[in-house]
Amino acid sequence: MASSRKSNSVDLAQRLAGKLAQLIPPHSSILIAYSGGVDSVVLLHLLHHLAHRNSWQLSALHVHHGISPDAEVWAEFCEQRCAAYNISFHLERVDITPLREQGIEAAARHLRYQAFAKHHCDFLALAHHADDQAETLMLQLLRGSGVRGVSAMPMLAERGVHWLRPLLDCTRAEIVEYAQTHHLTWIEDASNADDAYPRNFLRHKVFPVLGQRFPSYRQTLARSAQHFAEASGLLDELAELDATSAIVGQILQVTALQKLSSARAKNLLRYFLQRRNAPMPQTVQLDDMLQQLCHARGDAELCIAYAGWEVHRYRDEVYAAPALPILDVSLRLPWHEEATLFWPTMDARIDFVATHGKGISLAKLRAAPVTLRVRQGGEMLRPNARAKTRKLKNLLQEQSILPWLRDRTPLLFCGEELVCVPGAVAAEYQAGADEEGVEMQVFPRP
Repeated sequence: MASSRKSNSVDLAQRLAGKLAQLIPPHSSILIAYSGGVDSVVLLHLLHHLAHRNSWQLSALHVHHGISPDAEVWAEFCEQRCAAYNISFHLERVDITPLREQGIEAAARHLRYQAFAKHHCDFLALAHHADDQAETLMLQLLRGSGVRGVSAMPMLAERGVHWLRPLLDCTRAEIVEYAQTHHLTWIEDASNADDAYPRNFLRHKVFPVLGQRFPSYRQTLARSAQHFAEASGLLDELAELDATSAIVGQILQVTALQKLSSARAKNLLRYFLQRRNAPMPQTVQLDDMLQQLCHARGDAELCIAYAGWEVHRYRDEVYAAPALPILDVSLRLPWHEEATLFWPTMDARIDFVATHGKGISLAKLRAAPVTLRVRQGGEMLRPNARAKTRKLKNLLQEQSILPWLRDRTPLLFCGEELVCVPGAVAAEYQAGADEEGVEMQVFPRP
């Protein structure tokens, strides 16, 4: 038994050595997602032994979720193991509380991905394995996910950096056997035995029974997941073709949706939301969204809120963006000639750019306290000496400011006089030819 175990362990190491040498160029930097569980412990051990011969630069990241009372002990364990291997260790503490409504697993995953994005590397190494692949596919099927949701996790994916899953073809049993053979120690998270979590229920109750009747279920499910991934790729290609004339910048044309079949229109709408990095709506939500977007009156200002995002229809165009914070109509933000201010109502940055002979006269601005405010109603401004005084509503429309942003647009006041709205300066405050001035530029979040 011992020699068989050793043989299997050596085989696993050799299998990965050849595969990784082909995938990872010499001198690459690799960040290992290191939880301290057996999967990541084995991954760290394998990469540590392969790094020298391939001149890889290793580091490890442990995300401290603070969910378990043992979280501090786990972080110390991970740091000590990395120190023993002389591997650079990073610890990221995250707060899961604001995201708990998403579910603990989903919230923790979201925060891990945010933590990964903070660290520069060529490759991010994750310890997902064949059992994870099977469990994920089954969970997505039970949730009624579409082909993208049930697509296989790839061994190598481009997500800004290369996401690499070296153990994806290995079973959990092979990984545990490798750890035991090399006398590795790891963390046992008690929550992994709790069948209340859907993944644990599949792992401990469903798959053992399934394995008795279908021993190769992991490979079979992985093959199905790969088929789904190919189908998802084809749907993306179709959406890209439809998007050529339907999506301009960050705007989707309603007329393009109306010309397509229902299934194809939904595919394009999903693609549009994906490009905006929006969460994917549930099936019922997507159907309702498409129905409203395609059948609202032409002059309707439609807003569909879901999952912290808003989808707007305005003048036969579709916009999608994260929902903005509650509007504080009493907001008054003082300006003391800073180069940049944060404007909370639009989650925007305001730059004040120094000018000469144009923009707002600095001398006139210095005559009274300067503040940024939101509209209260009835504001007026005369954009040049020979023009009539204009209503703020009309000025905002002419500047093509979208309706749902007009009440949030920053207005610059000197004392109680309206000086500037984006794109227009009051005639009385315009800088003369020899005057120092400033221009106000608003940059909403991407």
